Amino acid sequence: MIIDFRSDTVTKPTPHMLEAMQSAKIGDDVFGEDPTVNALELFSAQLFEKEAALLCPSGTMTNQIAIKCHTQPAEEVICDRQSHIYQYEGGGIAFNAGCQVKLIEGNRGRINADQVEQAINPDDIHKAKTTLVSLENTSNRGGGSCYDVKEIQKIKAVCEKNNLKLHLDGARLFNALVARKESAPGYGKLFDSISICLSKSLGAPVGSLLLGKKDFIQKARRIRKIFGGGMRQAGYLAAAGLYALNNNINRLQEDHKHAKYIAGLLQKADFVNNMLPVETNIIIFEVKPDLKARDITENLKAKNILAIPISERQIRFVFHLDITPKMVDYTGEVIQQL
Repeated sequence: MIIDFRSDTVTKPTPHMLEAMQSAKIGDDVFGEDPTVNALELFSAQLFEKEAALLCPSGTMTNQIAIKCHTQPAEEVICDRQSHIYQYEGGGIAFNAGCQVKLIEGNRGRINADQVEQAINPDDIHKAKTTLVSLENTSNRGGGSCYDVKEIQKIKAVCEKNNLKLHLDGARLFNALVARKESAPGYGKLFDSISICLSKSLGAPVGSLLLGKKDFIQKARRIRKIFGGGMRQAGYLAAAGLYALNNNINRLQEDHKHAKYIAGLLQKADFVNNMLPVETNIIIFEVKPDLKARDITENLKAKNILAIPISERQIRFVFHLDITPKMVDYTGEVIQQL
């Protein structure tokens, strides 16, 4: 038995999801003729009360398309320094959109309205024009931290005051919605564009969705084609996404419960120095100064437990639907023995 905490991207389709995929009606999505893709895009847009949606292969693509649609070359994007769009998308903001970034030192990956307002460049030909603000909820490198929706409302007000667009990297947004008992339509009203991932804890094998107004999504569809993201008989993947959205959202609270249980044991472990607060399905902890994260993960690997050392002294655990209660119990036993 291998217990894989490296990421919630490692999940495999359940038998019921595979059945949905095998029975999917398909067509050519580039021609707009795949009925299951069309159904997924409509369902997800309605879920957030947005006008339209676009299915893409990855969250990196949906984020990069959104940035490209919202900006022009030589403009500037405001985001937290821990943001996925900055840390893990290969310099795509510069390569794809020709923009630079204004990095903010937030609180566990979350920035506030005052910081955003202070980061906006003045109307000065020497400065890049500030055009877009991007938030990430939950924050991966923030240990699965969640935004307070009231702070997002304040950030939205700053954006409207300064004619800025507001994008959400919501790769793990459903974790935040479940943890904070918030609504999808509430987020739909706040953001000009939202990226949601189907292939993390929701359990689909591939896919992310970009949500926005009809004219925005029409532009995004053109950019997706330019990026090479046009898919043909994508209904098989869309069926997995539909199944995930209909069946796997509420169960995210199980992942959160498992994460908090293991976090409690780690806090008592001799090798742990400190830990970020655990709000959802991610644990990030730091090992003692005389230890190395990689040594701890190698010891765990010898016990068939996989985790990622995200820095020399930090380790990340991510919980997902393939982590069973039995696996959680075994992991707890191993931690107590290390």
